[in-house]
Amino acid sequence: MEPGLKTHVSDGTATVTISNPGKRNAMTVPMWRELPPLLARLAADRAVRSLVLTGEGGTFCAGADIGSLRDPAGESQGLAAAAEEALAAFPKPTLAAIRGYCVGGGTQLAAACDLRFAEEGALFGVTPAKLGVAYPAGATRRLVRVAGLSTAKYLLFSGELIDCARALRTGLVDEVLAEGELVKRVAEFSAVLASRSLLTQTAAKELADGTWDVPPAEAAVRGAYWAAQARASGDIAEGAAAFLERRAPRFSWPTD
Repeated sequence: MEPGLKTHVSDGTATVTISNPGKRNAMTVPMWRELPPLLARLAADRAVRSLVLTGEGGTFCAGADIGSLRDPAGESQGLAAAAEEALAAFPKPTLAAIRGYCVGGGTQLAAACDLRFAEEGALFGVTPAKLGVAYPAGATRRLVRVAGLSTAKYLLFSGELIDCARALRTGLVDEVLAEGELVKRVAEFSAVLASRSLLTQTAAKELADGTWDVPPAEAAVRGAYWAAQARASGDIAEGAAAFLERRAPRFSWPTD
């Protein structure tokens, strides 16, 4: 079976599966290159309300294919950074569904998702110190934001793996599921996301991710923009009506 990225859209959720089972779903250069345009297509698809990133079989992703690291021009590292940034910039909610090894480029991709659900037994690591690789600046900053400064340094300095319990304590993981429960829980949560206001989710994602390093005045401008979008969309009125009528809301799309 050729390594690649598999995509399936159902009930508003796009599932992207990293498939390279012969190498624990390691990302090859073509796979890194394929991810940004794939994400762009899914972002433009009005049938997609959220995205789940997962791995084939019992492993999420064991990182970059080591063969690609021998590239003296550093193409693999540049493509990995571009893929990570494309995933982080995906405008709709993203969730990493993790089993087994989530290491190196796997953790890089998982950290670029909004949320991470893991099955018991999953292991996490960032291994550039074992390979003499300088971890990308963007990925380093994101890991610090997700897992905290101390945990990020622990992972980056040592290359050691941590278990689900520690990942949960640090914020690297949001939920830990018993064996066999991951798929069910991710489907349930994706259904919850699909039932909520996509405008609210899009605004929250931009403001949460994009206002860390900008002046307060600029952040306030974006906040005012999204408040105006919410008023114009009718979502506020629909949410209030649904609450009073004790029914599920029927929210519009941001572009409706």
